[in-house]
Order: sequence, then structure tokens, then C-alpha cells
Amino acid sequence: MKHAVPIILCLPILLAGCVSPVPVASDQCGASDLQYLVGQRGRVLDGMRFSQDVRVVQPGTSVTMDYREDRLNIRLDSRDVIVEVVCG
Repeated sequence: MKHAVPIILCLPILLAGCVSPVPVASDQCGASDLQYLVGQRGRVLDGMRFSQDVRVVQPGTSVTMDYREDRLNIRLDSRDVIVEVVCG
């Protein structure tokens, strides 16, 4: 019984080694600099030029599930309002 206490105390440390780390969000596409677009109408994108690949996602649009850190994703809602600007 006296050996059970150290084993029980070490169990959380051993289990922590089985957990994969959470990936750190990357801002390689520059999404953090474009957060001011959230809440604006999608038409503001018409006159903008981007130095990276941009994917504008409207409701009902099919998109691939591949993740690319350098691609900018701009999501619009059904009222044509920008709701999210993220890399991926």
C-alpha cells in the first residue's frame, strides 16, 4: 500500500506525456493586421489588393479542408458582412 501513493501522485505526469500539444496559431498570412475588416460589408474587399492568396468564403460555398498558413480566409455571413479574417 505504501508504494501506491507515489504511483498515484506520478500518474498525472505520466498521462501528460500522452497528450499532443495544441498547435500555436500562426499569423503568416497577416490576418491580425486585417481584423479591422470584421463587421464591414464584403464590398470593401473589391478595391483591396493582397500580397498573399485570399479565399473569400460566402455562406453555402464549398471549400477545401486543407490548411495553408500563408492563405488568408475571409468569411462573410448571409448579409454580406465580414465575420472572420483568419489564416488557413
